[in-house]
Amino acid sequence: MIRFSSSAQKMRSSEIRKLMKLAADPSLISFAGGMPANSLFPIDTLDEIYASLSVQAKQTAMQYGPTEGLPPLVKGLKEYLASKGFNLEGQDLLVTTGAQQAINVIAKVMLDPDDIVITEYPSFIGALAAFKSYQAITEGVPMDDEGIIISKLEEALDKHKSRVKLVYLSPYFHNPAGIIYSESRKNAVLEVLRKRKICLLEDDPYGELYFDQADKVLTQPIKTMVNDESVPICYAGSFSKIFGPGIRLGWLLAPTEIIDKCQLCKQSMDACSSSFTQVLATEFLKESRLEKYLQLLRPVYARKAQIMLDSLKEHMPKGVSWTTPKGGFYIWVTLPEHMDSSDVFSKSIEGGAAFVIGSAFDPAGKRNNSFRLAFSHTPEDMIAKGVEIVADAVKASL
Repeated sequence: MIRFSSSAQKMRSSEIRKLMKLAADPSLISFAGGMPANSLFPIDTLDEIYASLSVQAKQTAMQYGPTEGLPPLVKGLKEYLASKGFNLEGQDLLVTTGAQQAINVIAKVMLDPDDIVITEYPSFIGALAAFKSYQAITEGVPMDDEGIIISKLEEALDKHKSRVKLVYLSPYFHNPAGIIYSESRKNAVLEVLRKRKICLLEDDPYGELYFDQADKVLTQPIKTMVNDESVPICYAGSFSKIFGPGIRLGWLLAPTEIIDKCQLCKQSMDACSSSFTQVLATEFLKESRLEKYLQLLRPVYARKAQIMLDSLKEHMPKGVSWTTPKGGFYIWVTLPEHMDSSDVFSKSIEGGAAFVIGSAFDPAGKRNNSFRLAFSHTPEDMIAKGVEIVADAVKASL
């Protein structure tokens, strides 16, 4: 008999694996995977970048690199973050193999078995899986349209007191809820954490994908709002949604003391992230390539979101509600309390459309009267048809 570790025995089935299978099934209209649209990848820019590299740069790309990241990319990322208002004094940066690894290394260096992690409800599947893999206990705090509900956050913190090691939030075009935190809510979160001196992990893979330039001000990271060390904040970012998931690059900006531990942790995981893609990402940050690409992406995702919203309004029955995103990839649909999104899912799959059921995003794995629709990867001409199939499944379940 194989004797698995206690951590392995407590792992839940990976919903992300299931999502990727659904997203790849050509027979389905898939709203499952939170993926960029293949047609939007900057292939021409990549070809241009690689062709322009010197032989020495290509040799560097094929070699091992420093655990913390190739120096030119670290420098470019620090300049990019400084331009967004980050104070880098007393901070350091670690290049990671996607933002998922950034979350994972923070979990590994911060959490002991039975420590408490406070998350939002609903919350990102990948983060929940990382916390649970180190035998932490996750507790979800409900949100409204402005972010995590402060009174409920305080209740959870007071309930668990010193057992809370970490608060995990995704304030910008939240996965899966699609909302963005208001400025007043971000300030309130800061005040709560400052009083209790609790570490915040701020996850921001979507903040650059606002639909309207007027909403850019809402994407100011919480970490930029702190000019002292009263709240230790670890900020995770990613190239996955603003360059390509296959690049497998993210970053973690955190107090130097934390990054030092995270570097040691990463060394034991993969030694270093891909030098090849780091060389490409370094050049992508130059000559305004990133901003030009973002200007291409924003109106496309805004249009897809509007098609989905219009279709939901046309086809969903009364009693069903949904969020209205100002950016990102997702819409969170809430059914009447007595309904189970697993039933809707089964009927929707039969009809030819897929999504992700709500319990996958519940830290407790129980609440299931909601589900996530991702509009980002689905062709525009298939969105309305897919939503109609999902709506018919809801009606049949009612």
